[in-house]
Amino acid sequence: MNLRCRFPPVLAGILIGISMLLTFVVAGRGIGVSGMMTRLVATVQHWVLPELTEKSAYFSAYFAHGAHPLNDYLSYLMIGLLVGAFAGAWSCGDFRFEVQRGPRISVPGRLVYALIGGAITGFAARLARGCTSGQGLVGAAELSVGSWAFLLCIFIGGFATAWFVRKQWI
Repeated sequence: MNLRCRFPPVLAGILIGISMLLTFVVAGRGIGVSGMMTRLVATVQHWVLPELTEKSAYFSAYFAHGAHPLNDYLSYLMIGLLVGAFAGAWSCGDFRFEVQRGPRISVPGRLVYALIGGAITGFAARLARGCTSGQGLVGAAELSVGSWAFLLCIFIGGFATAWFVRKQWI
């Protein structure tokens, strides 16, 4: 990583806070993005199996009254995140395709674990009605006790898990 291009963490936090405030003012909601993936799945399912989407009480709501699931601020937020990340990496000369992994795991193994972990996390995000960014950023900003408890558990769980996997990264 090119350290001279590294964004100052305190400034990044301040800008995230300002972005959250502006999102609340403009869109009336926070900046969690797990809903975008659900909207994308609903759209793809509708393209492939429209009759299944119409029968689904969950996905059919995204198409109610002629609405289109991707016509939402979350779609533009996700596009902005991807374009911004690409532009930042490109401008610093850090853009490359790679799979980061520990020395004791193969690239295919790492990708399988990432896919399994992502699927579990995505399912849990929908079950909890929000992703970690929604819970941590939006919920904490709203001073939700549940969100603060969630953040505490995330940090404790990450710290505890790090002890078990530390040797994979040495």
